[in-house]
Amino acid sequence: MDKFEIEAWSQDNKAVAGIDEAGRGSLAGPVVAAAVIFEPWSRPIHGVDDSKKLSPKTREFLYGEIYKTAVAVGVGCVFQKEIDRINILQATFKAMNKAVNDLGIKPDLLLIDGNKAPVSKYQAKTITKGDSRSFSIAAASIIAKVTRDRMMEELDPMYPAYCFKSNKGYASQAHIDAIKVNGLTEEHRKTFCHKILEPQLRIFG
Repeated sequence: MDKFEIEAWSQDNKAVAGIDEAGRGSLAGPVVAAAVIFEPWSRPIHGVDDSKKLSPKTREFLYGEIYKTAVAVGVGCVFQKEIDRINILQATFKAMNKAVNDLGIKPDLLLIDGNKAPVSKYQAKTITKGDSRSFSIAAASIIAKVTRDRMMEELDPMYPAYCFKSNKGYASQAHIDAIKVNGLTEEHRKTFCHKILEPQLRIFG
C-alpha cells in the first residue's frame, strides 16, 4: 500500500499527507477529515487499511499506533448546521482543508481519497479507493473514523432514543424509527434528512 508514497518520495516530496473523511453519508453529526504524514521511506504500520474493513477494536488500536508513529496528524470537523448551509461536498472539502491546516507543518503533496479535491494552495493527487491503496490515506481514514465515532458516542447519552452509540448517526432502521417518533434533533442534518426521509417524517427541532 505504499506505491503512491514511494512515487511521491522519489520525486523529492518529503511531507506527503494522506487525507480522508468520515461521516459524509450520515444523517446526524459532523463530517470529519484527517490528514496524516509519515517519515519519508517509512514502512506501513502492520494492519493499517481502509477503516471500513476493520473492527472497532482494531481501529482503536491502530489509531494509537498512527499517532505514535506519524510525523504529523491533523483533524478537521464541519458540523451539521454548516453542512446544511453549504452542502455536504463543500463541507467535506472544508473539513479536509482544516485537517491540512491542523498538521502544523507544510505538506509537499496531498494524497486525497476519491476523485475530487478541495481547492488548496498545495499540490494534490486524487486516488479512487485510496483508503485501500495508499497507507497514508488508510491511516487518515482510521483517524477520521475513530475521531467521529467517539464524538457520536459522546452524544448518545444526550439523545438515547436515537442510538447514536451504535449507528454513529447513519440511517439504521432504529435511527429512522426514532426520527419518525421523535423528529429531528439539533445534531441532525435537516436538509439531508428531509431529502432522504420525507414524506415519512414529522420534522421539528
